[in-house]
Amino acid sequence: MSTKTHYEDLKQQIHEHNYRYHVLDAPIVSDLEFDRLLNELKQIEAEHPDWITADSPTLRAGAKPADRFIKVTHPAPILSLGNAFGADDARGWFERVCRIDDRVERARFVVEPKIDGLSVVLHYHDGIFVQGATRGNGEIGEDITANLRTVKSIPLRIPVDEKGPKPPKVLVIRGEAYMPIKEFEKLNRKRAEEGKPTYLNPRNTAAGSLRMLDPAETASRVLKLLVYQIVHCEGGKIPTSQWELLEYLKALGFPITDIARRFDDFEDAVAYTESWDKNRDELEYEADGMVIKIDDLNLAKDLGFVGKDPRGAIAFKFPAREVTTKLLDIKINVGRTGMLIPNAVLEPVEIGGVIVMRATLHNFDYIVQKDIRIGDRVLVKRAGEVIPYVIGPVLGARTGKEKKYKLPTNCPSCGQPVERLDDEVAFYCVNAACPAQLVRNVEHFVSRGAMDIVGMGTRIVEKLIETGKVKDIADIYYLKRADILEAVTKKERKTEKEPPGKIAENLLASIEASKSRPLARLVAALGIRGAGEVSAADLASHFADLDVLSKASAETLQQIAGIGPSVAESVAEWFSRPVNKNVIKKLKAAGVWPQGGSSANAKSRASNALEGKTFVITGTLPTWSRDDAKEFIESHGGKVTDSVSKKTSYLVLGEAPGSKYEKAKSLGVKIIGEEALKKLVG
Repeated sequence: MSTKTHYEDLKQQIHEHNYRYHVLDAPIVSDLEFDRLLNELKQIEAEHPDWITADSPTLRAGAKPADRFIKVTHPAPILSLGNAFGADDARGWFERVCRIDDRVERARFVVEPKIDGLSVVLHYHDGIFVQGATRGNGEIGEDITANLRTVKSIPLRIPVDEKGPKPPKVLVIRGEAYMPIKEFEKLNRKRAEEGKPTYLNPRNTAAGSLRMLDPAETASRVLKLLVYQIVHCEGGKIPTSQWELLEYLKALGFPITDIARRFDDFEDAVAYTESWDKNRDELEYEADGMVIKIDDLNLAKDLGFVGKDPRGAIAFKFPAREVTTKLLDIKINVGRTGMLIPNAVLEPVEIGGVIVMRATLHNFDYIVQKDIRIGDRVLVKRAGEVIPYVIGPVLGARTGKEKKYKLPTNCPSCGQPVERLDDEVAFYCVNAACPAQLVRNVEHFVSRGAMDIVGMGTRIVEKLIETGKVKDIADIYYLKRADILEAVTKKERKTEKEPPGKIAENLLASIEASKSRPLARLVAALGIRGAGEVSAADLASHFADLDVLSKASAETLQQIAGIGPSVAESVAEWFSRPVNKNVIKKLKAAGVWPQGGSSANAKSRASNALEGKTFVITGTLPTWSRDDAKEFIESHGGKVTDSVSKKTSYLVLGEAPGSKYEKAKSLGVKIIGEEALKKLVG
């Protein structure tokens, strides 16, 4: 394909994507992929400026308005911004505008969030809201006045406060309408319960809601607005500083962002912008970046435009969290409890600097509800360190060649029939001898939060099971040096710095050391469904050893604080199985028999300084891992739980906390750091 033909093809693709995004509210590519196409077009036009025609997507914003709406001509162009992908790109923009006008070097900068919503234009005459429109193609939008009237954050009369400034006779405001993330999730839960298809993301849902033909339907959705620009005014004065403009809009009664900041130095503006990449989950709306604006609006205007992009501001885009790619297949993993877990095999795609080839599909009901088919183009999300997951199929990209997924009837590991419990969405392999379950069980047993057997990696575990040396978790304590040497693969022999003999000796020493782990760790290591670290600690504090615990009925277990009916049933059922009774017998014979009970726990404590206190840990602590902090708290008599409640005494806060931080604040729970935690015990 010639460069010219490719150029024309690129233009056509971008026009189609613009139409799908701005008119149909049903994009089939992610923002990242669209930006790449547009940047490629810009590069070609930079090399061949004589090819640029009036229909080039680089010369206008948005798409042609839909025919079903009355058209509105904007009093001034409603433009989009150029993009910066990282700090270096942002500095490149700064250097370019400095060369155009040296006043930029002394300018102030305002940083605001780049909300992923629907851009709207609001018209006020004599302070009365008279018309609202979409951006459309930047020159002509769609009249959605009736729908915008249902958005409660839009003032129908300004100023809202009689003491506020008197607005110009004609005032045209630009803002971003959005659906709060929590409201989006609530809406999707409701639709799922009603058996209706769920929506892909808040942006498309907000856009679709505002472009409904029935305003009553729009009114049933929770939508909000943040404003940031005055497009046009007549018969009055407005501020010439972006920072003062935001304050002016706020005084009139418009909602503005509360995270905007003004900076005297460009590098400070960049640093603040970058800080929101990892903190964007704190926002109630989806944000795909931040916008850096020159505060002096007259200077920004004097800088003019490049193509359709004003030079006075730049959109600093965060690494993409959502992209589209092809679903090649659906594979099943078998967990340590026998649960079958579906995973998506994807055409490799980059998300936030990481190449993603696999993603979770949650469960089989999710696949059915979303109608996810093999061969579909799917929307995939990855946020922070969270495992990537498939949001759903891009229906507009279907060709008819996609294949519906058939639910499993047999375990992919052992071939035995699978079962589905009445009150659960999961399928289970109930074959206790299933090889896949045994591998997962052993991996869990030796993990750091359980028996912490260092050196027993996945390949060694698989080899020990394959050779028949490990048939259950208790067999670990009967391994010989020769067994481990046989399990050390050729790959490990080449990559490990230590010789195989040393690897075997270290592993045997670690196995021996694990015999001294407390009863709570051993109970957690058994892999009983529902009995995690917290429940295991509760059980260990009430029973002297595994013999006593194994004889407790579900009714007795439920009497223990923190042990609910489902966990009690699961624990009692686990100990009732003959195969598990044999495991306990072998552990005892091997000397893996820690003592529990309140007296044993009290003897092992460093102090009782935290007796009766309940802690929750969130975020990354300065010097401790979460396990370190948990061990410290428990060694001084405290208790660590996973969720924040009114009974929580303290939230131990680290960097990049999750939702637990917000919940703790709302409940008035005391929030402390690592150093304050240490001081609690003197």
